[in-house]
Amino acid sequence: MESIAIISDIHGNTTALEAVIKDIRSRNIKRVFCLGDIVGKGPNPSRALDLCQEVCEQTIMGNWDAITALIDPGVPVSSALQERIDWHRSRLGPERLKTLSRLPFSFDLILSGRKIRLLHASPQGLFYRVFHDDTEAKHLGMFCNTEHTANDFIPDVVGYSDIHFAYEKTYDHRLLFNVGSVGNPLDIPTASYAVLTGNYNSPETGPFSIEIVRLPYDIEAEIDLARRSGMPDIEPWVIELRTSKYRGHKAWDDRK
Repeated sequence: MESIAIISDIHGNTTALEAVIKDIRSRNIKRVFCLGDIVGKGPNPSRALDLCQEVCEQTIMGNWDAITALIDPGVPVSSALQERIDWHRSRLGPERLKTLSRLPFSFDLILSGRKIRLLHASPQGLFYRVFHDDTEAKHLGMFCNTEHTANDFIPDVVGYSDIHFAYEKTYDHRLLFNVGSVGNPLDIPTASYAVLTGNYNSPETGPFSIEIVRLPYDIEAEIDLARRSGMPDIEPWVIELRTSKYRGHKAWDDRK
């Protein structure tokens, strides 16, 4: 039996990331995967990427990684957002941007006979969002292959992130789960990640479990780092970290 830590949506929040890494190591977990959005929003994208490169065996691309690193991320970008992106790019530098631009879309593995697919947002693309309270049909679409994932691997379990809201749902024999967010949670204001446990790369059906870990960290220390960094949009970031409310958007809060 082996445990695998699944982290995601760090968003340059290294205070939370370092707390999560410490917790993972205290559990003696050796294998760590990252589901993207390492950068964007928070004050320390370069340190966040360096840490992920150091501890993560597999890392896939998130939507913020794409709009930061790719010349054409596949989605329109406003001038206000472009200004924020340019700040993050200046912190990352050309080599880290190149690393981000080469991240894969998804990662497939087998654990105790379960076929597991890990991705950032959905098989339909990095900018196609699937919420916890969406329809069953939309949730089942997470198990489909598309042009982004096209192969003969049909997953029994799909893990993703993107919405910063951790949850699990079962549909017959299929399990859909969201790992939440390390650095920018929008359900409760604690860092979140998942731990999968089973027999790695074994086709034989055996014990399998998933745990969502909630971890308090020093939010005020991270806010202090943000203020000292001179990053744009500090006050919306402060609101999100302290309250887990998406920049005051009522529509998001109504989904909880």
